[in-house]
Amino acid sequence: MLVLSRLRDETIMIGEDVEITVVDIRGDKVRLGINAPTTIAVHRKEVYDAIKTENQRAASLAGNDLDSLGNDLGLRIEGRTGVAMRLRDAASSVGDRSSSQPSSTASARPRARLAR
Repeated sequence: MLVLSRLRDETIMIGEDVEITVVDIRGDKVRLGINAPTTIAVHRKEVYDAIKTENQRAASLAGNDLDSLGNDLGLRIEGRTGVAMRLRDAASSVGDRSSSQPSSTASARPRARLAR
């Protein structure tokens, strides 16, 4: 692990595209500003681990689980060919219907991205 010391308002570069700036230091907490391309996901470690675990769980769904999920979405799925596309299309149509509802948890702040 590389360990660097930085003062407030100093920046660390990762590659050509990622800048990490020390924004504030209060007691034992350090606030970092991360400037990275939108193609790079940035998450806190605990969020990244949760996403990774959920993706692994979803990837290991058995055929019966896919049929059950399709039924829940109102789809009739025959075989595994095109299942992901059909589920994606169904999920996006469900999202389209629900997106007209205002969300109290919506944030105006853009989501951060993390270098892998």
